[in-house]
Amino acid sequence: MATNESSKSEKPISTLWGCELNEKNKTGTFRTDDTELQHQLSLRTMCLGADAKNEELNVVELVIQQGQDEIKAFPMATLRAPGLPTVNLCGIELHPPITFRLKNGSGPVYICGEHVALEDYSDEELEEAGEEMSEEEEEEEIEESPPKPAKKPATKREASGKRKKPEEADDGEGSDDENNPPKKGKGRGRKQEAKKV
Repeated sequence: MATNESSKSEKPISTLWGCELNEKNKTGTFRTDDTELQHQLSLRTMCLGADAKNEELNVVELVIQQGQDEIKAFPMATLRAPGLPTVNLCGIELHPPITFRLKNGSGPVYICGEHVALEDYSDEELEEAGEEMSEEEEEEEIEESPPKPAKKPATKREASGKRKKPEEADDGEGSDDENNPPKKGKGRGRKQEAKKV
C-alpha cells in the first residue's frame, strides 16, 4: 500500500526526550542527523531523583558551541533535595545540538522534554499556508454562527405597550377597548356573587 510522504511530513512529529545527569555521566546531548526536517526540543522539567543527597546544590547548565573553539555555558537550574527538587521549564524551545552539563553536585538530575520535528517551509510556502488558514477560519466562523431570526414588525397595540385580553386574542380582531368594555363578573380577581334563591 503506497503512502503519500507529503501528507506525513505536514503534521509535526512529537516524541518524548530525556536524559539523566549524575557523577558518572555529567553531560547529556540532544542531537539529530536528519536534515530534511526542522527539529526542536521543548523543555518541560528538570528534577532530582530519589537518590539525591540532602542539602547538596545541583547546578545544571546549557552548553552552546559558537564557532569551532568557542564554548559558552549558561546555568539553567539550581536544584536542592528538600527545598527545590523540580523546576518547570515549559516555554523554552531549543534547536540541536544542545548539551546539558551537571556543573555542580552528584545528581541524579532528570531532564525531560518534547522532541518536535517540523517540515522546513520556504517563505512562499509559509505565506500560502497562512492564507489557507485564514480562509478556513472564516469558513468556520460562518458555519458556527447560526442565522438570527428576523423580528416581526410591531403592531399598533404592541407599540403602545398595551396587551391584548385573552378574549381579544382569540377573536383575531384588533378592536379598541372603548368598543368592547369588559364583561361584568369575568374580570381578573373578581368573584361572582352567589345568586340568592
